[in-house]
Amino acid sequence: MFAAIGFVLLFVFVFGVYIVHGGDMGPIIKAAPFEVATILGAGIAAMLIGNDIGTIKGVAGGFGKVFGGPKWKKQDFLDVIFLVSRLMKILRVDGPVALEAHVESPESSAIFSEYPRILADHHVLHLITDTIRLMVISSGNLNAYAVEEVMDTAIKEHVHHANHPAHALAALAGALPALGIVACVLGVVKTMGAIDQPPIILGGLIGSALVGTFLGVFMAYGIVEPMAQRLAAVVKEEAQIYHVVKQIIVASLHGHPQPLVIEAARVAISHHNQPSFGEVFDGLRGK
Repeated sequence: MFAAIGFVLLFVFVFGVYIVHGGDMGPIIKAAPFEVATILGAGIAAMLIGNDIGTIKGVAGGFGKVFGGPKWKKQDFLDVIFLVSRLMKILRVDGPVALEAHVESPESSAIFSEYPRILADHHVLHLITDTIRLMVISSGNLNAYAVEEVMDTAIKEHVHHANHPAHALAALAGALPALGIVACVLGVVKTMGAIDQPPIILGGLIGSALVGTFLGVFMAYGIVEPMAQRLAAVVKEEAQIYHVVKQIIVASLHGHPQPLVIEAARVAISHHNQPSFGEVFDGLRGK
């Protein structure tokens, strides 16, 4: 929502003020298609050269994240707290062997099936099942600090990989002003080839060349760089669900009482998605 509003304001304050100040949009409109094709086309080509196909797909999918925001909402955080807490209760009451069927075939698990959004997410699901599988294999004799270190490493690696599209966009933003200069220089070369033309023709050619510099800077700092920043922020916020999983498992392994386990999970969530202590505690009563 705010991203869309930002784009509207961007164009209003750049082009709207230019028009109100007496500027003529004709030369910009005439030159823009060719300049954008040169600058953005070269930028996309450079992105293809410097990144793998997974990152490119992530950039394409990242536009949805920029406008739609993080995929995880308040109910998703509640669901993951309920799910992992139930699994930890089984570990505590029935022992690690009772968890084996759930983690080996989560799609067949009666517990996991109650939380389809969690079950459908490969990364969250594997963070839960892979960690609990360690507990099953070791018969529950795991050092809580060692488990926390393993989970931190897994989360760090995933977030690093998930940030590749944001880094690719940031690199593109850094390249666009220089590519705008490239387009401008080509325009100057074209102008010099028509140096014998009257001033009105030369003026139009010089104006078209300068549009290249303007568009390179405008797209870099007005569009692409803010999108890269927003995408990185969304990735960071989505990663909170992994920390919720980690906090519940680690706090449970430490043998902390349930209120402390709940609070350890809650404080890892942003305030706008953070459920109240009562919502979590009341939800767990019926599980």
